[in-house]
Amino acid sequence: MGVASLPQSVNYSQGHIEPPMKANHDKEWMGAAVGATLLVGSVLMLSGKRRAGLVLTAAGTAMALIEEKDAVRACWNALPAYLDSAQRLLDEAQRTVDDLAAKRDRLRSLFGR
Repeated sequence: MGVASLPQSVNYSQGHIEPPMKANHDKEWMGAAVGATLLVGSVLMLSGKRRAGLVLTAAGTAMALIEEKDAVRACWNALPAYLDSAQRLLDEAQRTVDDLAAKRDRLRSLFGR
């Protein structure tokens, strides 16, 4: 038979009150408000009320961005690297297209068209 250890009890003085977890509570409410706004906006857009739906989804997105400042900052700081990568990809695609066009012209001249 095993013996379970009991946690130490803390002896607070009389009248001690635990501080409320306000930051976590506010974050939960903000998340619920953002989710509800995005959901209602999406439903409005699907039901044909595009302007109202677009306004609500834009407001929900703005609230989410305001709430997640660190994530937005990280994405903003990573953006130049993504743009450089995309530019390199587009340059490579352009070189490939130019190369294919040159080969096409050479083949046309060989076959006399």
